[in-house]
Parts: sequence; C-alpha cells; structure tokens
Amino acid sequence: MTTVLRLTPDRPEPDLIADAAACLRRGGLVAFPTETVYGLGVAALDPAAVRRLFAAKGRPADDPLIVHLASLDALAPLVTAPPPAVAALAARFWPGPLTLVLRRSPLVPDDVTAGLDTVAVRVPAHPVARALLAAAGIPVAAPSANLFSRPSPTQAGHVLEDLDGRIDLVLDGGSTQVGVESTVLDLSGKVPEVLRPGAVTLEMLRPLLPDVRMRVAAAAAGPQRSPGLLTKHYAPRAPLTLYEGPADRVLARIRHDAGLAQASGRRVGLLLPDDDAAVTAARLYAALREFDAAGVEEIFASLPTTTDGLSHAVADRLRRAAAGRVVRCA
Repeated sequence: MTTVLRLTPDRPEPDLIADAAACLRRGGLVAFPTETVYGLGVAALDPAAVRRLFAAKGRPADDPLIVHLASLDALAPLVTAPPPAVAALAARFWPGPLTLVLRRSPLVPDDVTAGLDTVAVRVPAHPVARALLAAAGIPVAAPSANLFSRPSPTQAGHVLEDLDGRIDLVLDGGSTQVGVESTVLDLSGKVPEVLRPGAVTLEMLRPLLPDVRMRVAAAAAGPQRSPGLLTKHYAPRAPLTLYEGPADRVLARIRHDAGLAQASGRRVGLLLPDDDAAVTAARLYAALREFDAAGVEEIFASLPTTTDGLSHAVADRLRRAAAGRVVRCA
C-alpha cells in the first residue's frame, strides 16, 4: 500500500516533509503537489530510481522528465552554457509554472532526458513542493503523478486512483491551483519556442523574449523535446470528441450528436468550458476523472470561448485528450 501523509498546504509540517525527503534520497517514489498538478518525484540523478518511476507510470522511455529544483542556484551543475535570458526569466517567473529546456551537463542521466542533449528544469511555487525540495537537497525529476496518458492529478485522491500500491508515498496538500501543467519554453535553439502552453503565456514572455514563438509542428516519432507533446495525452477512459468553430454552431452540433448518443442508450458527458479560463483549467482534469467515475461512455467537449491566457493551454489539453477526434463546425 502507498502511504499518504496529509499536510497543511501553506505550512507543511517539517517532520512529514523530512520523512518524504528521506524517502526520495533512498530512491523512493513520492507524489507531491505543485501549483500546477501533482508530480511524482524521484531522485533525478539516480538512474535506477528513475527507471522505477517509468515502470510505475507505464511511461515510454522516449518521453523525458522535468527536473524540479529548490532554487536557481541548483541549476548550474545540470546545464552547460545557459543563455543570458535564463537569469531574467528566473527572476520574473521562478518559483512558478515555467519549465526551461536547456543544454544538459553529463551529470544528468540519459533516463531523465530520453537520451537527448537537453534537460527540462523548473522551480515550483507550491509551499509543499518547495519544502520537500529544500529538505531533500537533491534535484527531483517529477512528471505528473498518474498512469501514462491519463488526466493529470490535481488532488491526492487522483494519484491514488492510478498509482496506489505502485509508489511509496503521497503528500496530500489539497487541490492544486493552476490545474494544468507548466509552460515549457525551449531555449536550446536559435529562437525561443514554447513547446507546451501553460499559465505563463506568450504575452507574458515577450517583454523578455521578443522573438519567442509557439511551436506548431506535430510531435515526431522518437524522443520528445518535452513532456506533453504526444497526440494522445491527458485522456479519460471514454472517447472524447472535441468540437471547434463558431460557438452557436458548436453547441448545435453537440446537442445533435449527444442526443443521438443518448437515444442509443449511451451515457453521455458534456464538457463546455467556462468563460473564465482559469476556472476551466483548475477544474479540467477533475471533471474528466469524474466522468470516468460516473461510467460515462462518450464525452462531447467544446473549446474555451476566450482566446487569451490559459485558454491556449486548455485548448491544447482538450485536443490531446481527444486524440484526433475533432469535429470542425463551419
């Protein structure tokens, strides 16, 4: 059985944090809350422990991990020749939901990076994550604490749904705040590129990186530059169909198709994002898991009605949850 330790989210108990830190240092798997989603942490420089993490999640070896650090000071041994923008980005966005892809040093195991010459790193903002990283005193590789391709966990209960008995420890710090994974910014090439949208948006990055752009190419076969790039990801058990286009036509088509599904006796779920993208993001994965728990057999979803901020991140996650089942309503 997986041990669950319940902490006060904004003032985590030092003795419980010390237990979790000791578990990490001896090669254990510890799930903990970040401001985005729950991560599954392991000692990043311990290849055997990292391989155990991949096995627990059922994660393919060509999907790299994000290394979580206690502070910017811990970055230097893990990377080579970081660009000057790193200091400015860290001063503005760390701790917080921004991951940087940088050229890695030989210290980082191939298992963490899918054998690539880059490593993804971030400094999380959640008090539990920060306390754990400080107490452990080591870099911690931490993908989302779920089975591979499932909706990411935003509560400790979601972690246990997928990983109970597969991991050593869960730190229960309540619900996460942002609800979708960090923005991933690749600084390893000539032009800064957002590989995965999140709470740190292009508009927020441009004052520091005027030439930053959003990656538009589909994921190629083989090792990925970042987590979260595969066509199918964040998916509930029931097939999810995503409808895109003018709001009135999308709603009309969803009513029609959902009605047909109900008439045939299928249990239907509707996912119609709120105008407030932050609310939608915070609730997205919990809603998908609630559909699973209710035995829903088919999900019909629309994109957010807004187009700024977190809306891009929500749209990205919905498209990957749909895994190609997209209806465009002209």
